[in-house]
Amino acid sequence: MLDSTDSATLAQVDSETLSENVFRRIQAAIVRGDIAPGSKISEPELARTYGISRGPLREAIHRLEGQRLLVRVPHVGARVVSLSHAELVELYEIRESLEGMACRLAAERMTVEEIQELRNVLETHERDSAFQAGVGYYQQEGDFDFHYRIIQGARNSTLTQMLCGELYQLVRMYRIQFSTTPNRPRQAFSEHHRILDAIAERDGELAELLMRRHIGASKRNIEQRYQAQDHQAATARGEQ
Repeated sequence: MLDSTDSATLAQVDSETLSENVFRRIQAAIVRGDIAPGSKISEPELARTYGISRGPLREAIHRLEGQRLLVRVPHVGARVVSLSHAELVELYEIRESLEGMACRLAAERMTVEEIQELRNVLETHERDSAFQAGVGYYQQEGDFDFHYRIIQGARNSTLTQMLCGELYQLVRMYRIQFSTTPNRPRQAFSEHHRILDAIAERDGELAELLMRRHIGASKRNIEQRYQAQDHQAATARGEQ
C-alpha cells in the first residue's frame, strides 16, 4: 500500500517521463521541419496532438526555448525559431571557429579506437538510402553524427556544452534544411573523409583548416540559396 508521499513521488516521476517524451517528440518535429520555422505554438493544440496535460507540456516548451528552437514573442507567445539570413550566417561563423578548434583538439586527444569508430560512422552514412540517391545526407544525431563525435573527442567540456548542448539542435535543424542541395551530400561526405584522415594522422593544424573550410562551404551554400530565393522573389515582382 502506497502512502501519500510515495504516491506524490510516483506522480512526479510520471509527469517528468511525460514531459521528457513530449519534449523529444516536439524537438524532433521541429528539427525535421515537420513543424515549420516561424510557426506559432498552440499549447491546446499540442496537448491534444500528443495527449498530454498542460503542465508537462509547458515544461517541454520551456526546455525547447532553452535550446533556442522556440522563441517567446511579446503579445504573441511561443514560435518556432526562424533565423534571418544574417543570423544564420553568424551561427555558421561561430561553428566555423569553434568546430575548427574542436577538430584540432580531437587530432591530439581522440584514441585510435575512437578514430576507427568515426570511420565506421562514415561507412553508415555512405550506406544511407537518401545519400545513395543523392537527395540528402545522413542526419541522425548523437553518436551517429560525425560533427558530434569530433566535438566529444576534443575533450573540452566548455566546447561540448556550447556545441553539443545549447546550439546542437538548432544547428541540426539548419543542417537538415540545407542538406538536400544538389551535389552537396557527396561533397560533404568527401570533406568528412579528408577531415578524418587529418585527425588520424594527428595533424591538428590541417584538421582545423579542413573543418573550417567544410563549414565555410556550407555557409556559402546557404548564402547562394538565399540569393536564389531573393532573385526568384524579385522576378515574381517583375523586377530586374
